[in-house]
Amino acid sequence: MPLEDDLIRLRHMLDAAEDAVGFAANRNRDDLDRDRMLLLSLVKCIEIIGEAASRVSPEMQMAVPKLPWQDIIGMRNRLIHAYFDVDHDRVWDTVEQDLPYMIAALRGYLQQERNRRGQEGKSADYTDCTD
Repeated sequence: MPLEDDLIRLRHMLDAAEDAVGFAANRNRDDLDRDRMLLLSLVKCIEIIGEAASRVSPEMQMAVPKLPWQDIIGMRNRLIHAYFDVDHDRVWDTVEQDLPYMIAALRGYLQQERNRRGQEGKSADYTDCTD
């Protein structure tokens, strides 16, 4: 897989993680039980993160070792295939505890890549990547 494809997938992961954290801002765990739209939006973001992660090459996964790649992909699979049995506590913990760490790791890696590519005179803007 070309590096550009991997970088786009990482950006998709970052965008979805930032969306989820934003959706949960100023909310609490009990809101998931009362607000179905919030629950579904967070689940969808986590699914997108896992789907994008599943398409990142093994080489890129090794380049960003701070992320628990198999756990990320596994959570997506669980949400997709056991959609009728979503653990609200696990969704909330993921958004509140795991995603901020993921955001920091992805931002750091993408910034390093921008800097490296900028020094090589290559395109270094992944802020508006599309598939």
